[in-house]
Amino acid sequence: MKYASRGDVSPFLAMEVLKAANAREAEGNTVFHMEVGQPATSAPEPVLEAAKHALDNKTIGYTEALGIPPLRRAIAAHYNDMYGIDLDPARVIVTTGSSTGFLLSFLSLFNPDERVVLAEPGYPAYRNILGSVDVEAVGLPCGPETNFQPSPALIDEIEGPLHGLLVASPANPTGTMLTPDELEELIKYCHARDMHFISDEIYHGLTYGQKAVSALSYSDDVIIINSFSKYFSMTGWRLGWMIVPENLVGPIERLSQSMFISAPTISQYAALAAFDCKEELEGYIENYSKNREILLRELPLMGLDKLAEADGAFYIYANVSHLTDNSLEFCQRMLNECGVAATPGLDFDPHRGHEYIRLSFAGATEVIVDGVEALRKWLA
Repeated sequence: MKYASRGDVSPFLAMEVLKAANAREAEGNTVFHMEVGQPATSAPEPVLEAAKHALDNKTIGYTEALGIPPLRRAIAAHYNDMYGIDLDPARVIVTTGSSTGFLLSFLSLFNPDERVVLAEPGYPAYRNILGSVDVEAVGLPCGPETNFQPSPALIDEIEGPLHGLLVASPANPTGTMLTPDELEELIKYCHARDMHFISDEIYHGLTYGQKAVSALSYSDDVIIINSFSKYFSMTGWRLGWMIVPENLVGPIERLSQSMFISAPTISQYAALAAFDCKEELEGYIENYSKNREILLRELPLMGLDKLAEADGAFYIYANVSHLTDNSLEFCQRMLNECGVAATPGLDFDPHRGHEYIRLSFAGATEVIVDGVEALRKWLA
């Protein structure tokens, strides 16, 4: 029997590595997990308590498709606290993780066969979700000369019509960031060309120097995607949010009603407590910062000295072209021979990713320290 081609997307290699690493661990072997962007810490204690309270009070049922009003107000207040932006809660849409936000954005903004620009390297789910709704993902090769970020000059080199640009700052897998001026320039560029601007801001709050600036600081006619998974350490709770222009709220609400009904109710009530956990969350960032320093210091000593500037998020994107021309095979050998699990760059860049690997430093510091030592011995 023939099936639709929409399911014929590339595998998410980070998850494939995780599966292989878990299988190795189940056989009694040591694994140093540096393959996925999942914080080693749990959700903050007040979030856990809020979830228990919601269960005890039997508040678990459907919610409005746009999310519970108290959470939408709390998210709007967060933009005032973090960026000084006065945001109408009516423009906030609570989603089942950021992935749902991307799907709803693509469905509501683009028609089949329209074209959206994505930086390469970049998060692989972008192009896979776009492809599944028959929108063309146009890869934009970005390298060290632009800090692995897009620029108007690079986009101008693309032939044919373009309908949108998706940016991430900080980015996955590089951790690089756009400066405020660069971000503003890209937004103005898109507006001038009648292109939709989508800003992936799920790593906001996880920066090591320069603070991230929201695209909302420069325009209301942008789409913001964010999540409770990274900064708030709530992976698995499947909760995110979107900020959209007022005229897009209705279409996205109707899509959400039919496709998802609502985001997980218990997660929504638990997340109300997340914005009061800044002290605990800052402690998590101190741990990531320590892990980052270890990798940036030790990797060059092993010959891995071509690294993206990890200004934010919790990843190191390392050039390994002097060691291999096949990052997939290289990561498989690394896992099997020294127990270090890393993601091949092909996950993020189908054209040049064979020369790169991504190492996550979201785990516990002892895992990073022991993983570095295992990697040092393996490369010696």
